[in-house]
Amino acid sequence: MDQSASRIKVEEIEAALSEVGEIKAARIVAAPDGSIAEIHVLALPTKAPKQLVRDIESTLMAQFGIPVDHKKISIALLGRDSLKEDEPSPERSTVARPRICSINATVSGVQASASVALEIGEASYIGNASGPASETGRARLVALATLDAVGQYTDATISFALEDVAIVQLGRQKVAVSCIALVSGFGEQHLSGSALVRQNDNDSIVRATLDAINRRMGFLTTA
Repeated sequence: MDQSASRIKVEEIEAALSEVGEIKAARIVAAPDGSIAEIHVLALPTKAPKQLVRDIESTLMAQFGIPVDHKKISIALLGRDSLKEDEPSPERSTVARPRICSINATVSGVQASASVALEIGEASYIGNASGPASETGRARLVALATLDAVGQYTDATISFALEDVAIVQLGRQKVAVSCIALVSGFGEQHLSGSALVRQNDNDSIVRATLDAINRRMGFLTTA
């Protein structure tokens, strides 16, 4: 049987959400028909907002049988000063770093495509990109597929733009260099990464792109 906020006291739902570890306060806004219109949560910065949203969805479904659209959930993170001494801060906690599972790049006529599979934490993400099969275009597609995979892991309020990627000669070594723009509610930030070409160009392009992002992985899941 369908449930709604009108059939269950809003205070009960708010109390249940406040029992979730990181959540310090929760407010429910009910629509005229009794459904949940908005959920506002104040939480500690010890868990990624994306995971908190999943916890909220699971709590509402498990305890009250209420499904909720994740777009209705708004999360505000408290500052680091709000953390107790016995609670790990984002800097001290272990940040999941992407691991390359596979890289596939194909050319069909004048079109090319790239697929990059990454393992982040305990989950796998596959990014894809396609476009013209020019030499520079193929390199960009590998970097774009990498960003697509990482973008599936990060919060929806964050997006990436590939500024440029290239294989350059430095002395006797070939090096992949990737420049990325990270766009979030805090503005635009430019990141760069590099990797020596050891196996092949595509592998190094993925590693250079991840090198630019890895230093910001904690921010990417808590912004």
